[in-house]
Amino acid sequence: MNFLFLMTDQHRVDTLGAYGNPHVRTPNLDRFAATGTRFDRWYTPTAICTPARASLLTGQAPFRHKVLANHERNVGYQEDLPDGTFTFPVALREQGYNVGLIGKWHAGTLKAPADYGFDGPHLPGWHNPVEHEDYQAYLKENDLPPYAITDHIRGTLPNGGPGNLLAARLQQPVEATFEYYMATRTIEMLRAYASEGKPFYLATHFFGPHLPYIVPDEYFDLIDPAVVDLPKSIAETFEGKPPVQRNYSEHWTFDTMPIEVTRKLIAVYWGYVTLIDEQVGRILDELDRLNLADATTVFFTCDHGEFTGSHRLHDKGPAMYEDIYRTPGIVRIPGASPQARDEFVSLLDCTATILDLAGVPADQAVDSRSLAPIVRGEHPSWQQDIVAEFHGHHFPYPQRMLREDRYKLVVNPDSTNELYDLERDPDELINIYRHPEMAPVVGRMMRRLYALLVERDDRFYHWMTSMYDVGVVDHDPTLSGLDEASYR
Repeated sequence: MNFLFLMTDQHRVDTLGAYGNPHVRTPNLDRFAATGTRFDRWYTPTAICTPARASLLTGQAPFRHKVLANHERNVGYQEDLPDGTFTFPVALREQGYNVGLIGKWHAGTLKAPADYGFDGPHLPGWHNPVEHEDYQAYLKENDLPPYAITDHIRGTLPNGGPGNLLAARLQQPVEATFEYYMATRTIEMLRAYASEGKPFYLATHFFGPHLPYIVPDEYFDLIDPAVVDLPKSIAETFEGKPPVQRNYSEHWTFDTMPIEVTRKLIAVYWGYVTLIDEQVGRILDELDRLNLADATTVFFTCDHGEFTGSHRLHDKGPAMYEDIYRTPGIVRIPGASPQARDEFVSLLDCTATILDLAGVPADQAVDSRSLAPIVRGEHPSWQQDIVAEFHGHHFPYPQRMLREDRYKLVVNPDSTNELYDLERDPDELINIYRHPEMAPVVGRMMRRLYALLVERDDRFYHWMTSMYDVGVVDHDPTLSGLDEASYR
């Protein structure tokens, strides 16, 4: 079994036609979804790049592998996986696979893809590294113009300075874009692997559609802003919400820009998605041309979502909304019938799936479970909820989330806890955590979250032991080893 893993960065699930968007042009991904399994409840373990990517490498939740923040905003957390940590590319290498990665690494600081067995150029950083020598060589080989941008879009920070760059026009043709370059390098490696005849794992990790949305004119102006329906959560008041969310909105300068600019930003974001879809199409077409599709499992997903104005926010951060935690996830295994599924699954589950299909024991991917039975149309016993976590970005901010069919609980130790009824309030505007009639739901979900964290040995549960009704405690909550009693 070969593997092709297509990954984007900061990609909203509602930007694909396959997930219901009638305006974004994603014919290649839509066609791929129509031939595979589309997961409608696919979640990231954490909505931040480096920890999510380290989870994919290891099959471990972030609290366990302990790489908890991006290098650029790290406030003291560990930045690389310890030596000897199990990772799936090393396991595949040991099984005789070629293993390649083209695109965004961002899974560590000192350690590079080659340290985990990957072929391919090391492309570090959080956004397109346009000064990288391999990209520069590509431009020179093809007589293409250098990177240059105009029409910067940004707001104004509370200190009066210019806000973070959110979008700009790229003064290059599509063939010169970093996305086109990555697809070209992927196709070259795909051909090389095919000629060797060994099984392979090949990943393309696009840096987009992560902000800033920097694309050529044809994508910058592809979508008429008039067709953009603004997210309903743009009416966010932050009433009854953790105060950090209002502060984060100011950091991202949402209120300093006219609403027409927000529409344009969303339109440009959608154009960026189309640019990537076209490059995905080039790669999938090459897979077909090489007659490899019937021997290759293909994944498409991302590390996490993006706000693009939802809740008056941009980027991602200390708010566990569906916008950044629920993501696209599509898997095609040769011979499996197309379908849509609603089990709660995770980016983490890709690790065990790859190992399972490669015939490699997946027991060290301890927080991962193979999706292969689901993709093959089976209905295995599956957990009816999902846990996610966050540890901070710009500043430490620990959170845990429990998402079930109707409700979502978010525990914020230093602030206001949150409960959302996703049936009545799918945009998560009304925090009903303190509504008296919701006490039974809060109690049930708090006890369920606590039990799951204890089972995983996620020490976040110690805060919950003392602060909330979590039921009978059958362990010494002080970890002293001196108390044999049970506590409530």
